[in-house]
Amino acid sequence: MEVPSSWDALRKQARKLEAQLDEQMNSYRKLVSANVTSKADASESDLESWIERLLKQLQQVNAQMQAWVSSGGSEMVSHTLTRHQEILQDLTQEFYRLRSSLLAKQEHASLLEDFKEFDRTRLDLEQGVDTEKHALLKERASISRSTGHMDNVISQAQATLGALVFQRSTFGGINSKLGNVSSRLPTVNNILSAIKRKKSMDTIILSLVAAVCTFLIFIYWLSK
Repeated sequence: MEVPSSWDALRKQARKLEAQLDEQMNSYRKLVSANVTSKADASESDLESWIERLLKQLQQVNAQMQAWVSSGGSEMVSHTLTRHQEILQDLTQEFYRLRSSLLAKQEHASLLEDFKEFDRTRLDLEQGVDTEKHALLKERASISRSTGHMDNVISQAQATLGALVFQRSTFGGINSKLGNVSSRLPTVNNILSAIKRKKSMDTIILSLVAAVCTFLIFIYWLSK
């Protein structure tokens, strides 16, 4: 059976996006390994945003390929789709793992800066700096530390939410494919029912995570 040209176009687009992601992820790995600052700079934010856009585009291409397979693609085409889905999942999981590692390093650097600020304040106090200045410096260090912790918590919550959204999309594609199989093999209905119950549970968990993220962002906004 000849593979239609539209499938070839989708696969070519997927390979192109995967190659771009490999290149950008390599740069991101180097950035995470070298980062020792307490706050993200513009280049870091731009790189993260670009990787997220590429992941989203690749996810959309995979969804189009899933629709093609569900409409009656061959076993070879189905196997190719599975491979592309595995690549997307691996890249997504590594990106969120690296981001979490970077956030942890930034928080550690922020704590070190707070300790240094505390030592400077203590030395100033010992040298006769007035109490009012000491109190202001101490309050500034406390606010900076609290803000840094809140930023880290919100970023980790957003990273977790992104991973759950991706997993939900993956389960949706699998459910569509199994639905196509079910029309040919009615005996798998019990298995499909179990998967649907699992999907419902994932939806509840995703909703809870989204609510927690919203609550944390609201608290962060109030602390500004």
